[in-house]
Amino acid sequence: MTTSTAPTTAPQRRAGARALLGSVGGQNLSLIGALAVVVVLFGSLNPNFLGWDNIQVIAEAATIAGLLAVVQTVVIICGGLDISVGSQAGLASVVSAMVFTSAGSSAPAGIGAALAVGAAVGLFNGVVIVYGRVNPTIATLAGLAAYKGVAQLVSDGRAQGYVLGDPVFVFLSRGKIAGLPTMIWILILVAAAVHVLLTYTDIGRNVYAIGGNDTAARLAGINLNKYLISAYALSGAVAALAGVLLTARTGSGQPVSGSEGLELQSITAAALGGCALKGGKGGIGGTLLAVALLGALQNGLTVQGINSFWQNVAQGTLLVAAVVIQQRRNHERAVGLPA
Repeated sequence: MTTSTAPTTAPQRRAGARALLGSVGGQNLSLIGALAVVVVLFGSLNPNFLGWDNIQVIAEAATIAGLLAVVQTVVIICGGLDISVGSQAGLASVVSAMVFTSAGSSAPAGIGAALAVGAAVGLFNGVVIVYGRVNPTIATLAGLAAYKGVAQLVSDGRAQGYVLGDPVFVFLSRGKIAGLPTMIWILILVAAAVHVLLTYTDIGRNVYAIGGNDTAARLAGINLNKYLISAYALSGAVAALAGVLLTARTGSGQPVSGSEGLELQSITAAALGGCALKGGKGGIGGTLLAVALLGALQNGLTVQGINSFWQNVAQGTLLVAAVVIQQRRNHERAVGLPA
């Protein structure tokens, strides 16, 4: 006598599918699907799009935006927003090149000065927001203009220094470790460190708690001011690291070129990756998938010779789509419409 296994295996398969969906996340699966569509589309239009060399080009180009998106994720989860990250990267780029030149071609001096300036600027943002009681959007919007202005003032609006003769900057821009460019390894290490911090430590749990319900977090004894200021200081330091990589890639300090528009990319990637703009929700995995999607889309449009202005249109459309999806998923009432 034989018995059919279909009634037992079908529920097991459904349970396995639900477990997979729960571990990966519906948002991430959607991003993987969108990334697959982009890759198949541009790969069919141009076979070179799927070549290893072009994949590395996409990854390297997305590294700077990826670093900013990672720390933007932390700030947004904490209930804030940092619109000034692009300007911070530009300021750090100028500082790294100018200090490098004035310190007798010392790469450690240039990089150290840039990181210190970035952390100080991020700390200043946090202090203004917390103790000045300024809305994060307004405070960092002001920073976007101010830091860009400072970078242009100290550099007289021109590229500064020349660093590609230095082995440290050459290694950052062109070096490889285990076959992967150094810049990609830097993004991987920073993203992994932030992921561990958010997922496996009390600090991360407190960050989510603050973004989810700051009143409850305060009553639970969490020092909101300390966490918010620290989040912005981290944002500034990593933005400065992105600025150093920008200097290494271009060979000189760039006050605006290369950093303009990075704030939009970082916010778009975080939102696409599942960050709730009200705080308390998001993760590094989704953000990196969104960075990969944006990088592949940008590269595909460039390879096809499509006007670069359409890339801005695509980014803006994706940002609006991400926010709309979040609102629908969270069952939020539409503005101006009855509940």
